[in-house]
Amino acid sequence: EPAPEGAMAGTGVLLTKEPAPQAVPPSDLPMKVYEVAANTGPHSSSGLATAGFRTAKYLPAEWYQSSAALHHKAFAGCEQAEQGRAEAKELAEHAAAAAQRAQQASTAALGQRLKDIHFWKARLQKEIEDLDAETGLLAAQKLRLERALDATEVPYVIATDNLQCRERRQPPDLVRDEVEKELLKEAELIRSVQELLKRTLMQAVNQMGLNRDHKEVCEKDWSDKVKTYSVDDQCGRYSNQSTNIHFHPSSVQVEESASTPETWAKFSHDNIYRAEREKLASINLRALIDNILHDVSEDMRRQCDVVKEALAKRCEELDDAKHKLEFHLRNILKEIGDKEASIAALNQAIKDKEGPMKVAQTRLYERAFRPNVELCRDEAQFRLMSEAKELPESIESLKKKLLESEESLRNLGDTRMDLEKEIAVKTNSIFIDRQKCLAPRAHYPRVFQLAGYQ
Repeated sequence: EPAPEGAMAGTGVLLTKEPAPQAVPPSDLPMKVYEVAANTGPHSSSGLATAGFRTAKYLPAEWYQSSAALHHKAFAGCEQAEQGRAEAKELAEHAAAAAQRAQQASTAALGQRLKDIHFWKARLQKEIEDLDAETGLLAAQKLRLERALDATEVPYVIATDNLQCRERRQPPDLVRDEVEKELLKEAELIRSVQELLKRTLMQAVNQMGLNRDHKEVCEKDWSDKVKTYSVDDQCGRYSNQSTNIHFHPSSVQVEESASTPETWAKFSHDNIYRAEREKLASINLRALIDNILHDVSEDMRRQCDVVKEALAKRCEELDDAKHKLEFHLRNILKEIGDKEASIAALNQAIKDKEGPMKVAQTRLYERAFRPNVELCRDEAQFRLMSEAKELPESIESLKKKLLESEESLRNLGDTRMDLEKEIAVKTNSIFIDRQKCLAPRAHYPRVFQLAGYQ
């Protein structure tokens, strides 16, 4: 009996004051077993008078035992409930701290992701701007190529027209001289330059197309990153107090087609690498175009100067030949005049011999009528006979000389015609080379025009 009282006293203290938390978890105390002595003695009250009351009653020991068990159960329940509250509070605090740490880690990861996106977005934007600027510079070079190609038309027309005009030279001036060789070389050079410019122009057009294609790829990648940056920035701004947050259970699943950070970075890196490669190719092509335009303009202008020099030299040769021919023509004309005067003198001399011939023959005829012995072969007769013989011989020699002079005059006339014809040929050649060939070359484009500058 003292034990239950102590237990009740102890229970009263615990019930009026909140128990201190225990380090050892509470557990049910072992049930205390009471043995009741059986009433079998001679003085036992097992009679009929107490039979009904005996069956409905507990023993005092049982009552104390029941009270102790109830006190123990209440004490253990309080301890268990207090421990549960402490564990629940600790678990709630731990869950709140874990959720806060997870949210902070996610926010930090979103922030780092924003930095990565901004890094690639900035590189893509710079690459897009560089490609756009490079395409503009290449377009300017393409325009230079087109202008240079247009500028070659005039030199080609001039060269071919010079060749066609020189075909109208007359023999013997229709020769394959140095001028014609240089003109053929110039025409071939211009055709080669035109083919080179056309091929280079096609390369520039293709390169501009590649630049635009890679620019579009970078622009699409940049646009996706701008949108992704906006999404991640908005996600980073969400907090527990945000009003536009909702439950999305299905969003926890990972997409099968989602990229990894490595493939994500490699995709942008490859786009930038390809764009850089095309930009470098475009820069090299622009430098090549500069060199080509510089070289072809210098070559064409140098060949034009060579042709002009050859034409000027040829014109000087023709002028010199014409002057010599004119000098000979003047001499021939003078000689023809002298020869005609000589022929006239010969004719007059022959005519003048008619009188002496008549006189001599008349004298001989008259003396033939001398009578008898007077028909003497005297000195006068011999002299008359000698004169009559000498005069025909003299006339014959004069006629022979006259024929020679007339032949010489005819030869001089033929030479005169040849000289005049040759002078006409030289005049025609000089007109063609100087007026039809040299004069149009004043319209030959200058070097900066052949280089594509307007």
